Amino acid sequence: MTGLADLGAAELADLLASGQVSSVEAVQACLDRIEAADAAVGAFLHVDADRALAAARAVDARRAAGADLPPLAGVPVAVKDAFAMTGAPTTCGSRLLEHWRPPYDSSVVRRLQEAGLVIVGKTNMDEFAMGSSTENSAFGPTRNPWDLGRIPGGSGGGSAAALAAYEAPLAIGSDTGGSIRQPAAVTGTVGVKPTYGGVSRYGLVAMASSLDQPGPCARSVLDAALLHAVIGGYDPKDSTSIDAPVPDVVAAARSGDVAGLRIGVVAELGGEGYAPGVEQRFHEAVALLEAAGAKVSEVSCPHFDLALAAYYLIMPSEASSNLARFDAMRYGLRVGDDGSRSAEQVMRLSRARGFGDEVKRRVILGTYALSSGYFDAYYGSAQKVRTLIGQDFTAAFERVDVLVSPTCPTTAWPFGERLADPLSMYKADLCTIPSNLAGGPAASFPAGLAPEDGLPVGFHVMAPPLAEDRLYLVGTALERALEPSGAPLAARLVGKELTL
Repeated sequence: MTGLADLGAAELADLLASGQVSSVEAVQACLDRIEAADAAVGAFLHVDADRALAAARAVDARRAAGADLPPLAGVPVAVKDAFAMTGAPTTCGSRLLEHWRPPYDSSVVRRLQEAGLVIVGKTNMDEFAMGSSTENSAFGPTRNPWDLGRIPGGSGGGSAAALAAYEAPLAIGSDTGGSIRQPAAVTGTVGVKPTYGGVSRYGLVAMASSLDQPGPCARSVLDAALLHAVIGGYDPKDSTSIDAPVPDVVAAARSGDVAGLRIGVVAELGGEGYAPGVEQRFHEAVALLEAAGAKVSEVSCPHFDLALAAYYLIMPSEASSNLARFDAMRYGLRVGDDGSRSAEQVMRLSRARGFGDEVKRRVILGTYALSSGYFDAYYGSAQKVRTLIGQDFTAAFERVDVLVSPTCPTTAWPFGERLADPLSMYKADLCTIPSNLAGGPAASFPAGLAPEDGLPVGFHVMAPPLAEDRLYLVGTALERALEPSGAPLAARLVGKELTL
C-alpha cells in the first residue's frame, strides 16, 4: 500500500485497528520516506530500521492474536534526542555525548513503548536544547521542509521538521522556553507544552530543571491530543510530577466547541518587532475564533515584557549547574587522559572540546549570575520577576479562559542570519517564555501562511495549569476554520520543496 507516510496518526490508527494496514507497512513507509528525504532535511540523528520493524512485527503479532491494544499501537513516532533510550544513542546534539548509550529508558520512551507506538528514530536538536534554530547541533543543522534554506526552529527543530517532511506522523519534543512551540510555528505543525509536571521529566537530559517540560508534536490537533494522552500523567520517578488526572484532551480535540470561551489577546505580545504577515494572520485567526462563538477581549500582562531578561538569567543558571555533571570522569567525551594531566586538566580539555559556542556562552552567563556577590542582583531578581509574571497570569485568568498571541514574532529566517547576534535569536522566544516561567500549559497551532513569504505562522494559546483541554478546544476550532477539508496545513508541503 502506498501513501501511508502521508496519513495522520488518528487515520493510521483506525486503519491498523481494522486490519487494513499492518504496523510493519506503516513503519516501512516512514522509513522509506526518511531514506528519500532526510539527506535534504536532516531531521534525524539516529534511525534503527531493524529495531523499529521488530517492534512493529511484535504489535502486529499481538493484534493477530486478538490482544486488546491501545489506540495508537503500531503508529510510528520520532523522539527528540534528549530522551534516554536503551540501545540507542542519546547525544543531545553534542559531541560530548556522541557515543553515550543510556542504560535505562526515560519515562516518556517507556510510555510510548507500553502504548505500542513504534519509535523510528531520534531527532536532531540544538546542543543540550540551547538555541532557537537547530543550527547549534554539533552534527549539522536541520532544514525547514517549507524552504530548505531556512531554519526549522529550535531547539526541537528535528522533531518539527520530521513531521513537516512526512517522515513520521508523531514526534516528541521538550520545551524549556519554546522549544516545542516555536519549531511548530515555523514548520506549520502542532506543538504542545503541557503544564509543568504534567509529563514526566525522568530520563530527559536536563537543561533547566524548573522549566523543562516534554510534550507532543503532530501535524493535527487530534493527533497531538492522542499522543498527549499517552505520555501524560503522574510518575513517581519524577519528584515534580503532578499527582492529578490528565485533562481529557482527546475529547476536547474532537469537540472544538469554543462557544462562550473567553479569549484574551495579550496586549504586550505584538507591535514593534513582529512581522506584518505574522500579525495579519494572528488577527485573522482571532476573528475566526470569534466567529465560532468565542468572546474576545484585550488583556494586559505588564510583566511579560521582562520575561525574556528573567529567562536568560534563570535558564543559564540552572543549565550551568546541570551541565556540571559532564566532567569527563564518569561518561561522555574524555580528552587528554594520557596520564600526564590532572583530573581538572582533563575535565577542562574535555568540556572545551565537547561543548559548542552557545553552550559555553550560557554556562558562563549562568555561572556568573550564580557567583558570590551577584546572586541576589541577577538570579534572585530574575526569580522575583518570575513571580510577577505568574501573578499576571493569575489575574488574567480571572477575566478570560485562555490567552493568545503569535507564537513567534517572525516566520522562519534564513540559515546564518542570527548566529552572529545571539540576542536576535533569543527574541524568537518572546511569546513562549512566559508560560515556562509560570509553569502553565501552552500550544502553537498553524494559523496560515504569511503573505510576504508564503511561510507558516503559529497561533499561540496559553491556559491555566492543568487546563490543557482548553488549548485543544481552541486548536481544533481554528484548524476547522482554516482547513474545512480536514487536511492539515502541513499537507501542502507534498512536492513543494522535496521532489520525491
